[in-house]
Amino acid sequence: MTASVRLLAGGDAPALRHLLRSDPVSYAMVSERTQMTGIGSALGAEVWGWFPEGQLSAALYLGSNVVPIAADLEAAHAFATRARLSPRRCSSIVGPAAAALAFFEQVERSWGPARLVRPHQPMLVIDTGPQVASDPRVRPATMDDIDLLFPASVAMFTEELGVSPLTPDGGAAYRRRVAQLIRQGRSLLVIDDSQVLFKAEVGVVADGVAQIQGVWVDPSHRGQHVSEPAMAAVVNLAQQHFAPTVSLYVNDFNHAALASYRRVGFKQVGEFATVLF
Repeated sequence: MTASVRLLAGGDAPALRHLLRSDPVSYAMVSERTQMTGIGSALGAEVWGWFPEGQLSAALYLGSNVVPIAADLEAAHAFATRARLSPRRCSSIVGPAAAALAFFEQVERSWGPARLVRPHQPMLVIDTGPQVASDPRVRPATMDDIDLLFPASVAMFTEELGVSPLTPDGGAAYRRRVAQLIRQGRSLLVIDDSQVLFKAEVGVVADGVAQIQGVWVDPSHRGQHVSEPAMAAVVNLAQQHFAPTVSLYVNDFNHAALASYRRVGFKQVGEFATVLF
């Protein structure tokens, strides 16, 4: 370990919170998880700090996802030097594109090649009302919906990540996650004639930001302008119940989704990258 990188502990929490609040949109996921579990919890996640001059200036969250926080190229390289000493435990590296890709470039030889790299993912935000009318059919899911919602969630996951969430446990862990989001009121959907036409989740809530994840439209209804009014309803519900700023990130090659989000009123504020193992 270099002299400037060390594991953060409870006493570092205020300085870490300051870093996270420097960009609450980009670091919402880490903010939520550290608020829930603390720093260096028994749940397997760690947070490392970069102290180039004795003050915390960047951090690295290491859980199932690895997320660089306020990291310039020097910090990303310092974190990578430490990370190369241990085998990879994460399933992805995700975060602001420059830092995430710089970190991956430095650890790839030790951690192994990526299954998929998505280097350009616009980070979008809306903090006003949507610019299109809302679909009144969008509502929070209930546990009575789970047998319809779970297959739609599996389809979304497989389409987005290129692997099925049904392995290795038959989908038990993923079904628990779907159920958790339902119980939290964070799973939103449109069901018509016993079919899920649209779904999305408020996957993260922290520091005034609600991050939308898992947006999916049934393939038979794509191209029919289902997503714009449905996303407008998601924005309204998220702002009413969770946070005033609503965000999401999307692959740059998904032109249809980008156009839909922009019609709703989302604006780009940054760029993420995701490395999947």
